[in-house]
Amino acid sequence: MAEPELDDILKRAWDRKPLTDQEIRGLLSIREDDDTRKLFQMAKAIRQRSFGDRVFLYGFVYFSTYCHNDCSFCFYRASNLESVRYRKTKDDIVSLATSLEDAGVHLVDLTMGEDPMYHSEGRRHKLLDIIRAVDEAVDVPLMASPGVMPREMFEPLREAGVDWFACYQETHNRDLFLKLRPDQDYSVRFNQKLWARDAGILAEEGIMVGVGESANDRADSIRIMGDQGVHQVRAMTFVPQTNTPMWSVPSSPFMEELVTLAVMRLVHQDKLIPASLDIEGVKGLRPRLDAGANVITSIIPPCEGLAGVAQHELDINTGERSPQNIEEMLEDLDVKVASISQYGELVDRWKRRLRCEVMG
Repeated sequence: MAEPELDDILKRAWDRKPLTDQEIRGLLSIREDDDTRKLFQMAKAIRQRSFGDRVFLYGFVYFSTYCHNDCSFCFYRASNLESVRYRKTKDDIVSLATSLEDAGVHLVDLTMGEDPMYHSEGRRHKLLDIIRAVDEAVDVPLMASPGVMPREMFEPLREAGVDWFACYQETHNRDLFLKLRPDQDYSVRFNQKLWARDAGILAEEGIMVGVGESANDRADSIRIMGDQGVHQVRAMTFVPQTNTPMWSVPSSPFMEELVTLAVMRLVHQDKLIPASLDIEGVKGLRPRLDAGANVITSIIPPCEGLAGVAQHELDINTGERSPQNIEEMLEDLDVKVASISQYGELVDRWKRRLRCEVMG
């Protein structure tokens, strides 16, 4: 991209002017050092303007790794006999959630595969029971990441204590979606975020980088996320998993993810953008924050028998992904951990606004 054109697009972003699809595609194609430096500087400046130097910490409780899906990219796909399988008890889940709250996280993310124990008709109340128990035990907001839910479940999820609902589309290219998620319904998964919003729950959307998508696909996803009205957007690099159909697919350079995160920040200036510890571990934190991210996700307490998603063991039992270690690392970066009340006020404000939008 020619320098005057890049400078003009960056200035338009700073002036909060909507970027065209062509401009977004152009930004996503940036790879030259000087151009990426300018892009990242603008992404950080916009993050600073929208959120100051505060970052938010998300604790992660992957409480069931059983799943009835056979996603081509996932280590926990139903047919992978090498996958680590476990189900945490309700008491264990509550204990893990309270320990994360005590350690200072702003949100507890309750994540599971589409486990028949909780997904089968007549058993979904078990998931609600877990959420209610955690909500009673902790004062921080809750995110539920349970996979695809029927529409009638969203009101009960909100009533049980869910503040956020996450269900990543991975791609908004329908043909690619079917390759990544065989025998799954694109529209039903897409509608999860809309149904969550309709129920008064904040929604998160996410895409995967390096799964065969084009720059046009990424640009489409960034625009569609805005159309969905979600409050948190993310991009994560695909990591090949043992004994899966995509095991031999090479990982993309991490620069692909970093550029995508930065462009997301230019387009979605007032939304939360995670820097996941599940891809490169703690060593990948700085570059993602430098690209405009302001949430640190997949914080996991050590030695509790919990797994990650993209890399099920990365930096977990060493304690490097513990809240205490993350806070110590941030002392060397130009950000600081927000107060619990600052995050709570943000979530409450967004939820009030969402309720007004839904009620018309």
